[in-house]
Amino acid sequence: MSDLVGIASIPGPSAELIFGDWYPAIRADQLHRGTTKTALLLGHPLLLGRRNDGRIFAMRDLCPHRGIPLSAGWFDGETVTCKYHGWQFEPCSGQCKLIPSLTEADTLDASKIFAASYACEERDGHAWVYLPQPGASRIKGELPPIPEVPKFSAHFRTAHLHADLPCNVDHGIIGLMDPAHGPFVHRSWWWRSGSSIHAKEKQFEPLLDLENCGRNAGFRMAAHAPSSNSLPYKLLGAHGPVTTTIDFVMPNRRYETIRSGDKWFATLTTVTPVTPSTCRIDVCAAWNVLAWFPFFTQMLKFFGAIFVRQDQETMVEQAQGLRYGPALMLIDDADKPAKWYFALKQARLRETAEHPMDGPVTLHWRS
Repeated sequence: MSDLVGIASIPGPSAELIFGDWYPAIRADQLHRGTTKTALLLGHPLLLGRRNDGRIFAMRDLCPHRGIPLSAGWFDGETVTCKYHGWQFEPCSGQCKLIPSLTEADTLDASKIFAASYACEERDGHAWVYLPQPGASRIKGELPPIPEVPKFSAHFRTAHLHADLPCNVDHGIIGLMDPAHGPFVHRSWWWRSGSSIHAKEKQFEPLLDLENCGRNAGFRMAAHAPSSNSLPYKLLGAHGPVTTTIDFVMPNRRYETIRSGDKWFATLTTVTPVTPSTCRIDVCAAWNVLAWFPFFTQMLKFFGAIFVRQDQETMVEQAQGLRYGPALMLIDDADKPAKWYFALKQARLRETAEHPMDGPVTLHWRS
């Protein structure tokens, strides 16, 4: 993907970002005891690490003294030390533990100084970080639940995929939920072909969250038999009738659950804003189907990577056009989920519980 670097270096259209929620920042297996990693999330530089006791943390990668990145300094498994003046911080709370330049003549209480730190937890192999509204001094009240992949048995396997996209989170999300691009972007012998296009009819229903000002509002493609023109669904059909449910939940989450008898396959896909004009797709899959089949996990990751790369390549190509600021359009039923997303986003930004859907609705398209 050599073109990705060149295109991503030219900022495209930006999007308004939603704070006050959980986002996956980095794979948790990259965080080893006594080490740190850096990441960028919603335009905020992060320093992530794992203490000697195994707990992970996320700090703003800026010293509150002179603004030098804390990642330029040191971490010994207990304390983050700034390279510039040696200030020391407890990483989970951000509390300053030591300012070496202070003397007995100084009255400054170092413990009242805090570097910005964020709630950070492991879930499904990711380090999830809660980013509050900019300017919020400390998080107050109970945080919302951390998103996770639906699971329906005690034993299962998991896999992860990701792709960087040179477009803003809005374009990433409406591309993720677009029901009509499959036969074109994902055309292949094992998924779709041009000749496989046929009429679709699916029922959608609103997901409401009136108690939390629509924080977790969204919509659901109700349980249905999956497309018969996709080989993976045909394989699952060996266990009995197959049903699929797809949820989109604000601000950026797509859940898909496929069930056939006691066998299941589920994914959580997030489109995470890295900056106002770039984003990243993270996919976590869990399943208990075909666990006996040799190399099934490797095969799944191989074909899944092809699928994600096809989306990535399309977004890279789209980014070339978006640099020129073209007028865009959303049409009829195939683009109705995108319209719902934009309406839900505005409601979230206004902190209202408005929902663009009055009730269940049936959409029609060809794919």
